[in-house]
Amino acid sequence: MKIEIWSDVACPWCYIGKRRFEAALAEFPHRDSVDVTWRSYQLDPSLPEHYDGSELEYLSRIKGMGQEQVAQMFEHVTEQARGEGLNYAFDRVVVANSFTAHRLIHLAAAHGKQDAAKERLLSDHFEHGKDIGSQEYLTELGLALGINAGEVADLFTTDKFADDVRFDFEEARALGITGVPFFVIDRKYGLSGAQPAATFTAALTQAWQESNPLVLVNAAEGGEACGPDGCAV
Repeated sequence: MKIEIWSDVACPWCYIGKRRFEAALAEFPHRDSVDVTWRSYQLDPSLPEHYDGSELEYLSRIKGMGQEQVAQMFEHVTEQARGEGLNYAFDRVVVANSFTAHRLIHLAAAHGKQDAAKERLLSDHFEHGKDIGSQEYLTELGLALGINAGEVADLFTTDKFADDVRFDFEEARALGITGVPFFVIDRKYGLSGAQPAATFTAALTQAWQESNPLVLVNAAEGGEACGPDGCAV
C-alpha cells in the first residue's frame, strides 16, 4: 500500500499530522507493507530566501490578521503540538523560503533518508529556531544524514531536484490539493489536515481491506459451523 503525503516544512500542522499518522501506522498490523513517500508543497512560494521579520509579523501581514489574533492561533497550535509530544517555539521560528529544503528532502530520498530529513527539518524549524533557508544549516543537515558533501553542495550550485519539487507541486494541483498536510492512499483515498490518529487508522484499514479482499474458498462439502440458529449436527 502506497501513501503519499503532501507537506511543507514551514507548516506547523504538517508536523502534528506527521506524529498522528505515525501513531496510527505504528499500530497498523500491515505496516511493513506500507510505503510512505513525502511530497513537496509550498504554502508561500513567493517568500524571499529570508524574511526580515518574525513569524508573528509575517503571518499577521499575509493573513491580514491582528498580531494578537495570530498569537492566539500560535497558542492553540502549540497546545495541539504538545499533545503529540512536540515543543513548538514560535518566537524562535525563522521565516524563510522552503524550496531548497524540499530539494534536500528529495536528495535524502535518493539515499533512503527521506523521513529522517523531513523529521529534522520540521523539528529544527518549529522547535529549535533553525533557518531552513540557510545554506550553512542545510549543508550541516545533509552531512548529518550521511549524504556526500559534493551532492549536498550541488543543491546550491545547480538546480538538481528542482524539477522534482515542481512536479510535486503540479501533482498537488492536479489532485485538487489546496492545503497541507494532505494524505493520499493508493491514489484512491485522500485525507486533508492533521486528522486524529483514529481517523488515519480507519482509513488505513479500509484501504487495506479493499486492496486485499478476503477470498472465500469453496470446498466440495461445507464444514460444520455454528450460526444464529444454532450449530450443525
